[in-house]
Amino acid sequence: MNLDYLKVFYVTANNKSFSQTAKDLHLSQSSVSLQIKQLEEQWDCQLFERTTKKISLTPAGEILYHKVKKLIALMNETENELEELKGSVHGDLKVGASLTIGEHVLPFLLADFSSLYPKVSLHLNVYNSRHIVEKLLNHEINLGFIESMLSYPALKQVPFAKDELIIIASPENKFIKTDNLTIEELLSVPIIIREKGSGTRQVMEDSFRRCHVDASKLNVIMELKHTEAIKSCVEAGLGISIISKSAVKKELRLGTLKQLNIDGITMQRDFYMIYHEEALKHTSRKLMEFISSRQ
Repeated sequence: MNLDYLKVFYVTANNKSFSQTAKDLHLSQSSVSLQIKQLEEQWDCQLFERTTKKISLTPAGEILYHKVKKLIALMNETENELEELKGSVHGDLKVGASLTIGEHVLPFLLADFSSLYPKVSLHLNVYNSRHIVEKLLNHEINLGFIESMLSYPALKQVPFAKDELIIIASPENKFIKTDNLTIEELLSVPIIIREKGSGTRQVMEDSFRRCHVDASKLNVIMELKHTEAIKSCVEAGLGISIISKSAVKKELRLGTLKQLNIDGITMQRDFYMIYHEEALKHTSRKLMEFISSRQ
């Protein structure tokens, strides 16, 4: 039994796509198809129903999927127990973080963690929250950090820090005469926001909904993926934005940006660690314990 083939099968079953699996695992699509075909020939059964638009598991594929899921969990459990027995913390640790956390929160924590555990090889990549979930489900990363809770029963989510979203503007902006906005002014001024699928965007829309403000009526002139790009556009006077306060501490201190207020609306949230509990590595547990101890 080839464990690499089983991993390809498992990721394909999660993605429901040969092309996405090839992209995630850095393989050619023909290689993915060939490995699935060899598994099907080995057990003389079809694992996927294939149509022109999508693929789905057959009854045989469902059986194999659940067995492989347990196998991956058992392998991780075995690795953790052996690492605990050796009493050392070392190995690779692949972390995925959403933009605000990855750029403004985690770097300082990871630097201190690396000093404490120098034998751990850390790999940090920034994705939006939904991509982090996909990569956790496919076991491409070991631990995720996201800006808002998502509905994925297969994954555990634990809060580790609090954050606040604020409205920012350039001190020389031509749209706002006062630092205190009304709802009508908020909906009328040009605004630059994060892309759909980002944790910041979700928290903003949820906060507006609770206050009976229709986010679809915002005068959105740009949707951007990167916090630094948003800050630059606001500093240039193109519009206002809603952003994590932790991402603009320096600019607020230097006076290149200022905070605006709006009566009746506060946008607070928790940051979450998200992971597969049954697939949690020894190094992941140590990082989680370290971050929790710093709060």
